[in-house]
Amino acid sequence: MDPKKIISGYPLILGYLGYFIMMIGLINLLPLLTILFYPEDASESKYFIIPGVVAIIVGYLLSLILRGKDTSKLERHQDILLIFLIWIFAIIISAFPFILSGNYNFTQAIFESTSGYSTTGLSVVDVSITSKTFLLFRSLLQFFGGVGLVLVLTSAISDKYGMKLYFAEGHNDKLLPNLAKSARLILSIYILYIIIGSMMYTVFGMSVFDSINHSIASLSTGGFSTKTASIGHYDSFPIEIITMVLMLLGSTNLIIHLQIFKAKYKKAFHHNEMKLLLLVTLIFLPIMTLSYMKNSGNALFDSFRVGLFQFVSAITTTGFQTVEQFTTLPHILNYSVIILMIIGGGIGSTSGGIKQYRIALLLKSLYWNIRDKMSHQRTIHTNYIQKFGKDFEVVDEDINNNNSFIALYFMVLVIGTVIFSMYGYTLEESFFEFSSALGTVGLSIGIISYHTEPVLLWVTTFGMFLGRLEFYVIIIAISRLVIDLSKKKVHNVKKRVA
Repeated sequence: MDPKKIISGYPLILGYLGYFIMMIGLINLLPLLTILFYPEDASESKYFIIPGVVAIIVGYLLSLILRGKDTSKLERHQDILLIFLIWIFAIIISAFPFILSGNYNFTQAIFESTSGYSTTGLSVVDVSITSKTFLLFRSLLQFFGGVGLVLVLTSAISDKYGMKLYFAEGHNDKLLPNLAKSARLILSIYILYIIIGSMMYTVFGMSVFDSINHSIASLSTGGFSTKTASIGHYDSFPIEIITMVLMLLGSTNLIIHLQIFKAKYKKAFHHNEMKLLLLVTLIFLPIMTLSYMKNSGNALFDSFRVGLFQFVSAITTTGFQTVEQFTTLPHILNYSVIILMIIGGGIGSTSGGIKQYRIALLLKSLYWNIRDKMSHQRTIHTNYIQKFGKDFEVVDEDINNNNSFIALYFMVLVIGTVIFSMYGYTLEESFFEFSSALGTVGLSIGIISYHTEPVLLWVTTFGMFLGRLEFYVIIIAISRLVIDLSKKKVHNVKKRVA
């Protein structure tokens, strides 16, 4: 084998990146399907065709690097660097339809694209005057961002291109031995849920277009709505129930779904996240219900209905709401929502936040620490945590990594909150808004809008991006770029000296 024909390093990264850029181009063309049903939107087709076609051409040209060549494995951390580049290109390319429309500047367009792909749902778009094409586009961004760009491409091609990217993107739900088959199964499950959700929404009064968009946004735990008042627009308890079910499905690891499908209920519920969710529900749902009832004067059932929906929306990091403004709600309810947004949904799901598994491990480690201090010095304990019906041993490295992530999360949360407060917002408002961004939730206390200061939009954009890729991907990717550039600079200097 001729070693010169083996592609490695950055050419390999660019070649792989080409495949993903082509896929991103196709994502930008998908909203054009609405023109078949809403021909009045045909004039907007150019906003999607231009970036979509250009991305496909550029991606194809980059993919030629790998055509007919043998490929080596990506070097250390290059898989993470590729993930970082995929998401950066996805956000930038998908921002162009907003820019080309002339209604949004670069900052606003990047913000909206990031909010979509990160499944956050914070928005600068006025949905009451936005075309069906752009509304569907926003929902599609949340679908592909939720299931993962790597998963989508892996479902269409062989395991060869799945590499370590699938896991680097934040997935731990390889359901089948074959990665490509696993990805197809995950996509099939999500599409089935969307179809069933859309049908149920339609039965209870939603239009077909709205039902598809809300089904996608609920399952992806994204929260983009086609209505200004979000789910509250419909004032329908059945629609709220359907939404809550979809949000909970989206925030639950797919392994749990499969166990339920196979009637392995004991295994499904013998999982640390399910137990934590029950505990959090018993604590916060009564607080939110009673505080809303006292503040609004509504009956118990009506208050429970509001409290339950906002509880599920916050803990699943979806961001749908049935209340008009959080500024009119009692402080204890708002702080409850903040805590839930920080906790977040299940690990390996479409939701954000710290994730319930990490919180469960934190609480377990606190218990283990206290137990060890009270035990005899010679007593040795082996620590276990329940995952998907099995007991997994937890070592000190697991606890240290978990605590480091949580500490980093709160450090970024504090910095973002301080920046927001510098623009005249109260601590509660700043904490609420940036918690929503970092947790990829989308609930807003009223700060984010079309007219928000550009600096705050960029801070929020960075928070959403960090929250979706969970810090380490970004930190390692940037570090890898800096190291490689430094090595190249030193190499060039030595070459010139020689």
